[in-house]
Amino acid sequence: MGLFKSLQRLNLSSNKPLQSKIKNIRMVCEYSLNTKPIEVKYKIEPKYISLLIAACTFTIPMSIVGCSQETKTTQNELSPISTQSQSQTVSNTPQKQELRVVSSKLGSLAVMRKQGTLEKSLAAKNFTVKWLEFAAGPQALEALNAGSLDIAATAESPPIFAQAAGTPLVYIATTRFNGRAVYFLVPKNSPIKSVADFKGKKISFQKASIAHYVLLKALQKEGLKLSDVKSLFLPPPDANVAFSQGGIDVWVIWEPYITRNVQGNLGRVLMDGQGLQDLGVFYTTSRKFAKEHPEIIKVFLEEFIKAEDWSQKNIDKLAELETGDVGIDVPTLKTIHSKAVYGLLPITDEVIKKQQIADLWYAQGLLPKKVNVKDGVLTPEEYAAFTPDSIKSNK
Repeated sequence: MGLFKSLQRLNLSSNKPLQSKIKNIRMVCEYSLNTKPIEVKYKIEPKYISLLIAACTFTIPMSIVGCSQETKTTQNELSPISTQSQSQTVSNTPQKQELRVVSSKLGSLAVMRKQGTLEKSLAAKNFTVKWLEFAAGPQALEALNAGSLDIAATAESPPIFAQAAGTPLVYIATTRFNGRAVYFLVPKNSPIKSVADFKGKKISFQKASIAHYVLLKALQKEGLKLSDVKSLFLPPPDANVAFSQGGIDVWVIWEPYITRNVQGNLGRVLMDGQGLQDLGVFYTTSRKFAKEHPEIIKVFLEEFIKAEDWSQKNIDKLAELETGDVGIDVPTLKTIHSKAVYGLLPITDEVIKKQQIADLWYAQGLLPKKVNVKDGVLTPEEYAAFTPDSIKSNK
């Protein structure tokens, strides 16, 4: 059974059935593995519906993709979990347009949203801003494909699956690699001591995400395959419920879920993603938006750079800004941010060559067709039109 129907049967969400606008995206998300995901029923207690996923990375949780809430809205607009608009009224003219950006509760995107800096900079260009939250990267790229999102931020794998499904995305920037962007979490008293113990265990991860990729690489290093474990394809909010009720042996996940479960005495960190991947976060847009509004993308990137600079210089204030949204105390948030990496990088031939991990996904039978990552690359002239000089100089 597909991911969306499975979640409906598991009663892990109170949403109405998903009416996706993109059948080809669903095709990829439901593309079957050699082993079927295990189905487990859980009862959701009200106390578990409070945790909000802040964002994806310190590369993922801190700057992107990720970005979710436990309580979901009716999904008539693909899969945004919630919509937050911090738009300024800039003009009464009919030409006013809206920039729709993936939201986060941690890191530089959170700074931009909370401080309203992007709105202020785009006011002169007659643009307002809408911030949208998603369970994880794959859901954000569904929205990008449907024309419901203009700028997404995800780890390396979601864009590949989106490309396989025909999403006309293009890569606009990336970040430095951070091996501590994803972790393997096990119950506090779990007997599991290494990846070698994963065989036959129930492992939860967001399908087609960085967690999926890191798990695959970890298993390969031990001579294991995905078919050797029982895969639970659950988005983070639902996996959080299952993990808290003892229904998961291993959870491959990012912050703030790691810290919240460790603090709650529910889990312990087995290992992080060091040595399992070497790519950062990718910022993407639609090819149409990149061609029509390069000046808007440039403003976004410039404001993101400013937010990163402010975040690095104001760790205390950053933690104070975030604490109310994520429900994590300031000292703990400062510890989380100590793991972060900063700096946007340009899309280069070297980056695209590394991103061709699409071949690995295809070899595993997880993509319906081969993907050429270069299909999501713009011309040098197009990149020059929106890439700030400070990014161009980064290597």
